[in-house]
Amino acid sequence: MKTLEVDHIIRVLSKLYPKAETMLRWKTPLDLLVATILSAQCTDKRVNLVTKSLFRKYRKPQDYLKVPASELEHDIHSCGTFRMKAKAIRESCRRIIDQFGGKVPETMAEMITLRGVGRKTASVVLSSAFGVEEGIAVDTHVFRVSRRLRIARGKTPEAVERILRKKTPKKEWSHLSHLLISHGRNVCIARTPHCQECPFKLVCPSSSVTINH
Repeated sequence: MKTLEVDHIIRVLSKLYPKAETMLRWKTPLDLLVATILSAQCTDKRVNLVTKSLFRKYRKPQDYLKVPASELEHDIHSCGTFRMKAKAIRESCRRIIDQFGGKVPETMAEMITLRGVGRKTASVVLSSAFGVEEGIAVDTHVFRVSRRLRIARGKTPEAVERILRKKTPKKEWSHLSHLLISHGRNVCIARTPHCQECPFKLVCPSSSVTINH
């Protein structure tokens, strides 16, 4: 079976998902940081419902620290693991104030010093808010689709990211992530993927579509 190349996948999926980008709604880098923290184990649709009022109430890092932790927990409760997420948001805001002059940092090395921020979250914020390509955001969709297409067969998100970074031009890092997320949500879903609808159905090593000779 023919090996799929990343550049081919980007070309094909770009036609299928011409508007592929983060579905999280935000106006400022801080908004996007908070929304991305909230999105862990939560749908973007739910996060957007919560942040619609959240971002009117909390506009600066100081705003997240002015209220009791319990109040922030209440405000983000429906996003799940709300105590952990509230703590991550508050401690990140404290560090942003103390170490970065009140502004969300613009490098990977600085971003990952914030509580609750790993390479995935940092990559999303850096690319979408600042246009900085320092990593490829590997969420559950990117991880699953990459392994199914066998363009990256790492056993961890970190390993998959390392492989994808080597195979993908830097300028395409965030674009690739958005494309694979879109494909993972719409076609290459976790359970019973819609292989018949996939443009790679005849060449994907994981395809359930059989070729009749």
